[in-house]
Amino acid sequence: MITLVTGGSGSGKSEYAEGLILDSSCSRRFYVATMIAYGKEGRDKVERHRMLRKGKGFITIEKPWDVGRVMFEEYEAGSGASSRTDRTLLLECVSNLAANEMFKEEGTEKTEAGEQQGSPIQYLSHKIAGDIISLAGQVRDMVIVTNEVDRDGICYGPETMEYIRLMGCLNQKLAAAADRVVEVVYGIPVFWKPSSSGQAAVGGGLIRRECQGE
Repeated sequence: MITLVTGGSGSGKSEYAEGLILDSSCSRRFYVATMIAYGKEGRDKVERHRMLRKGKGFITIEKPWDVGRVMFEEYEAGSGASSRTDRTLLLECVSNLAANEMFKEEGTEKTEAGEQQGSPIQYLSHKIAGDIISLAGQVRDMVIVTNEVDRDGICYGPETMEYIRLMGCLNQKLAAAADRVVEVVYGIPVFWKPSSSGQAAVGGGLIRRECQGE
């Protein structure tokens, strides 16, 4: 099962997502961390998350990009390989992963994106979503944490606006692939897919079009 958890900064989404993993009966808990610790604030945030996970049985994998290359059995050395049905995964966070892929210094993704048909936003959103979703084949349950980055109504510079468009396309793709989509508001989970009534989420009757990065 794939669960997408979203919410604003400080909404409680990380704690809620971790709780889903801890409630799982799987014995192997993997945590794919995508954040690159820039500066003291970044290092402090990474350390805080490490302390929150301490003693909870997580196997942490730091992967700021190309998460589709992760092979969980490589991190089980010495403890015996487990089966897919005994693994659960927490990936945090999509917003960091998207920024890393979009702005990484080597510029390889920008070059590849420019060579593909369609816009760079289409290419990157397809690539990143594909990488993330491919991990579901190695685990029984996967919880993905993402972010709401477009609700402040501010018009930023061109690169930042491209990033916001990328996040919009990426979140749409992940939500379409997920079995559950949960928005955490002030620590309260709101279920958008499926809805609490068991019916389709709001707008479920609309025809879904491929995101064009607009």
